[in-house]
Amino acid sequence: MMLRLPNDGAATGPLLAEALDGAPAGAIVGAIARALPPLAARLSAGRLHGDPEAIVGTNDSGDKQKALDLAAHDHMIAALRAAGVRRVLSEEAEAVIHLNDGGDFDVAIDPIDGSGSIGIGAPLGMLFSVLPADQDSFLRPGRTAVAAGYASFGHSVDFGFSTGQGVHVATQDPGAGFRIARERLRLKPTASTIAYNASNERHWAPGLQDWARDLRAGADGPRGRDFNMRWLAAAVGELHRILLKGGVFLYPDDARPGYGNGRLRLIYECVPIAFLVEQAGGQATDGRRAILDLVPAGLHDMTPLIFGATDEVDAIHAYLSASKG
Repeated sequence: MMLRLPNDGAATGPLLAEALDGAPAGAIVGAIARALPPLAARLSAGRLHGDPEAIVGTNDSGDKQKALDLAAHDHMIAALRAAGVRRVLSEEAEAVIHLNDGGDFDVAIDPIDGSGSIGIGAPLGMLFSVLPADQDSFLRPGRTAVAAGYASFGHSVDFGFSTGQGVHVATQDPGAGFRIARERLRLKPTASTIAYNASNERHWAPGLQDWARDLRAGADGPRGRDFNMRWLAAAVGELHRILLKGGVFLYPDDARPGYGNGRLRLIYECVPIAFLVEQAGGQATDGRRAILDLVPAGLHDMTPLIFGATDEVDAIHAYLSASKG
């Protein structure tokens, strides 16, 4: 028996395919969406059919790869090959993967974002961007992307995307595919909810520590108002919540060995996030420059990331600049 709420009725909202019809790279974005239900089903099965947390390797960044990381990678590579994609850069492969010589688009993808939380029911996701196949390298600014999106695997399966005409979110309607649930999302310029890992704060630059201290002081401090704190430890989960509810996320660089350039990958994590956030009227930077203007030197380069409400991102920049004198 299906639990029904007082206002339940027939599913509403146009099908995703209708929203993507005629859009640049729409066929690629649609193919990624169609590949999501089997992945969502495997995630929801947990350990019923084996251990998705089993360590099976190490990726180029030194992170341990879990069985589901590689299974999701293989699943998406097959879907992108069938969709006619020319080349793929994946977090789970050291080198670029060539699929179709005559393809019109390349795809950069993180098949499972937040995989440290596999097996415990926490939010997981996927990030991707679509680039025109008019260059021979993925080492190009994110502004060359023509589309980007994410999947959020939670109590609903949501698919956020943009083909350059605003950010839309579709939700899986079992038996029908994905239906558009929210259209043309816009971020409020001010933030009341902030997401960061407070355990790293002592390693941050002095200006950023000043910002965090003043933030925590709330209405009694120099900011003159209270803030809420959230930390999901999954960039997709934070992105999804911020697009829907507002706020700011930051994973800055810090003084620890290996964290001087942050820990998030520029091409297949930060560029998709930045593309979507800018389309929704927000900002995404490394603390100084827009993420979409950065030119990576390597396929798996990392970068600091701050994204969300424009006013708070500007405030963070001001604190960082003030500390540098």
